[in-house]
Amino acid sequence: QVQVVESGGGLVHAGDSLRLSCAISGHTFSDGYMGWFRQSPGKEREFVGQIRWTGVTSYGDSVKGRFTISRENDKATMHLQMNSLKPEDTAVYYCALGRYRRGVYSGDYSYWGRGTQVTVSS
Repeated sequence: QVQVVESGGGLVHAGDSLRLSCAISGHTFSDGYMGWFRQSPGKEREFVGQIRWTGVTSYGDSVKGRFTISRENDKATMHLQMNSLKPEDTAVYYCALGRYRRGVYSGDYSYWGRGTQVTVSS
């Protein structure tokens, strides 16, 4: 059974940094990608970024230059380093696992965590 668990959310001030982590277990993928999405009340789920099995990363336009995705060598743990946080970054952040697609749409992912809340105060 695949399990996806996010951690590291919290309340920070604008300009602060925060690091989220995602632990994925139980899968047998030999190829694929891990991604981060976020969703705030009344808005659609937004692509934050992904890291593919090759190590190549890509990011959504709203976080480019501020957020960085990294991964442990075991490919079971992923991190999202968020710098220069803004109030508009406030959302529930989700980690997900997928394969065979581009990895920029929520429909590209098969397994999801429950999310972790990030709140940025002004």
